[in-house]
Amino acid sequence: MIRSISLILLSALAPCGLAQSPTALTGHWLMTGDNHGTTFYMPLDLVEKGSQLTGKIGGDALHGEVHAQSVHFTARDEDNNTGEVNATLADGKLTGTLLSTDAHNPAHSDRLTFVAVLSPRVTSGTPKRHEFVPTVFYRDYSPLHPVVLTVNPGDTIHTTTVDAGGNDEHGDKRVAGGNPQTGPFYVNGAEPGDTLVVRIVHLKLNRDWAESDDNLDPRALSADLAVRMKDNHNNIKWHLDLAKGTASPDKPGEHMRTFAIPVSPMLGCVATAVGPGGSAPRTQDSGSFGGNMDFNGVTDGATLYLPVSVPGALLYVGDGHALQGDGELNGNALETSMDVEVTVDLIRGKRIHNRIETPTEIIAMGLDGSIDDAFRDATSNMAGWIMDQYKLTPSETSQFLGVAADYHVSEVADRNAGVVLKIAKSKLSTLAAPKAMSGEDPSVPQISR
Repeated sequence: MIRSISLILLSALAPCGLAQSPTALTGHWLMTGDNHGTTFYMPLDLVEKGSQLTGKIGGDALHGEVHAQSVHFTARDEDNNTGEVNATLADGKLTGTLLSTDAHNPAHSDRLTFVAVLSPRVTSGTPKRHEFVPTVFYRDYSPLHPVVLTVNPGDTIHTTTVDAGGNDEHGDKRVAGGNPQTGPFYVNGAEPGDTLVVRIVHLKLNRDWAESDDNLDPRALSADLAVRMKDNHNNIKWHLDLAKGTASPDKPGEHMRTFAIPVSPMLGCVATAVGPGGSAPRTQDSGSFGGNMDFNGVTDGATLYLPVSVPGALLYVGDGHALQGDGELNGNALETSMDVEVTVDLIRGKRIHNRIETPTEIIAMGLDGSIDDAFRDATSNMAGWIMDQYKLTPSETSQFLGVAADYHVSEVADRNAGVVLKIAKSKLSTLAAPKAMSGEDPSVPQISR
């Protein structure tokens, strides 16, 4: 716990769920601290019994004492790093210091200041539908951009996006290109260590044209094919027939004069903000936060699971595609603006990344520097998912994946390649799910059937 404080420490803690009053220590707290000019967040669960204090800080057990308004406790992680907290309770806040000591460098402890507050309870009122018209768009997944709209878990957001080049539904340039994003949207109750659930309700094309290129990505080219494709650097405009739901080249060559293909609107980018401990990634990049995944399965009916790294999660959406084949081979897809409707929810105390669910499949995504590494990441991601939910042993997991796995190359055009591993829910239905899958533990995401 303590050594990793130089980064944002994000722990998978389940909220304590005990009574919380403005002066009681027992409860689930969120610490916000200053790590030499960089903000960090840390979950803190406290249980007060008389003068004794127990609980967890950053996932590690703590023990301490309370005397009047003074609080003192210590914790030790599995690597023998230690933390010592001295704080004062006043006006419902804990204000104090965290003395972090690296077991390998005990002579140079690090003293950090923090303020902790009890996590507010989000009332489960009637879900609302929010209409949001964006006026600004952002080109990185920063936690520092102003919040554009605050919503509650269960709420639905209806908004619009510009295309990857920054053009809106009227073709007007609104922002520089590079996958500009709509957002960030603040979700009440979302804390570091939680998972944001984003359900794609409906994606609708809002103009009758899109743009792409006739390149093929270098990852797809043999030496011989690269020579044959050397003159392919042309922008291609596509006509979108909104009535028929098809796309065709605006100025087709001789052999594509009658070509038309059904559209399938998708979002290239869905992301949560990264923590403030490092530089914000560009909206052309992807990672555990989601981002520019360019997976054509992010369409109507899909549910995405993304990690919460900052309070409110800060959701970004953008990079609409009218259609994209596997891999985004042209370096882009049929880039267009879009009407977007999503519903947000939370899984508390469990940190999940790059998992997607559809009505018929569960999908684990791998994003890495090569297709081989992305393949490994997708496999590891899915293995962890089914071992966690179905309690399969390593042997059983290997047996199941060996006969049920369905791999697709989702992305080749960006810094990270993408591979997705799909499992049909029909193949999961005959597994002997443990009783805990019935919903007894609300922190465990349920695979709907």
